[in-house]
Amino acid sequence: MPHYSDRICGPEQTWSRIEALLPRFGITRISRLTGLDHLGIPVWNAVNPNARSIVINQGKGISDIDAKVSAAMEALERAIAGEPLAPSRFAARRDFAEAGETCLPLDIFISTGQPFLSEDETLDWLAGRDVVTGERIWVPKEAVCLDRTDFTPRFWQSSDGLASGNSETEAVLHGLLERVERDADRLWRLLRREKRLSTAIDPAAFADPVIDDLISRFHQAGLALRLFDVTSDLGIPTYAAVLGNTGLTGKRQPLFHDVTIGYGTHPVSARAAIRALTEVAQSRLTYISGARDDLFAESFNRPLAAETLALFDAAPGAPTHYAAPEGDAAALLDWVLDKLAAAQIAPIIAVPLGDPALPISVVKVVVPGLESPEGARRQSIGVRALSRMAFAPS
Repeated sequence: MPHYSDRICGPEQTWSRIEALLPRFGITRISRLTGLDHLGIPVWNAVNPNARSIVINQGKGISDIDAKVSAAMEALERAIAGEPLAPSRFAARRDFAEAGETCLPLDIFISTGQPFLSEDETLDWLAGRDVVTGERIWVPKEAVCLDRTDFTPRFWQSSDGLASGNSETEAVLHGLLERVERDADRLWRLLRREKRLSTAIDPAAFADPVIDDLISRFHQAGLALRLFDVTSDLGIPTYAAVLGNTGLTGKRQPLFHDVTIGYGTHPVSARAAIRALTEVAQSRLTYISGARDDLFAESFNRPLAAETLALFDAAPGAPTHYAAPEGDAAALLDWVLDKLAAAQIAPIIAVPLGDPALPISVVKVVVPGLESPEGARRQSIGVRALSRMAFAPS
């Protein structure tokens, strides 16, 4: 379905490019999880037993091959991020200054309890590039990799902004969209309850056949669905889908896993909504399968937060219309960059982690000016969130 994809090749061709790579990067199994639920929305997983982060990687889509490729690509990008193939440079901040080169110490990612980098401290750096200006910018390797085998990391690590693609442009676009998504979610959660509830929209108003099919599956299963427009001031369409189990509101004490949430961001609003709806189905299957290694026993006994339950009280309204750009991944990336430039968000850095000889590109997109997910960082909140807290709309 080319209308729903900005990839340079279809999922079947992507699979033919990556299938032979899986054993090299420790990926031993690809599994179809779809049938564990009665929704029929495609969800697959890919297993990497010796991964340096999580072992179970998941993928979703509007077709089986989409979900299969999505899971495999996630497994590959995480494997490469765990042990980047890109050459590193052992140096101190002062070395870059003396050589007239730019480095960014990424203080925003320093872990809780860890000191900031000094001018003379030596460590490994990776070369990134400013996506707008093309300037080379060095960043600490540990800040952009994903190696959870170090239990006292200097830098907080996250898959946020980590992405893969058939080309570097594809990877950068999707990594940047994820950064926009996490920023929008963080800001939306800071709104007062009434304001958050007022962002609920009717997904049927998109009049999109894929969206109609997805919401029909949820309704036929007796599940409660709410879709929220969490788009930030950047104006890049972002949605959160919230799905509740049957009989949720009648429970004396609903549990955390009774509700799942999925997010989606894309320049084309219908495609952003599809991402959110397929991700919420994937999140539901995460609990049903019980296989993901970042789910712990307490997740299944934890009470559901009142703020989450309250989301089902929202009365859906008409969605905001966003002008949809046209074009390939490069055109969509330019559109997103224009939106960020209008908000004075800079720099936007793409750090290649893979090997140019590979048939895929893996990058980590770093945008210090956008909010990051919650985590064990010395600086847990950024300027945009502070501004929202101080001047939140009533």
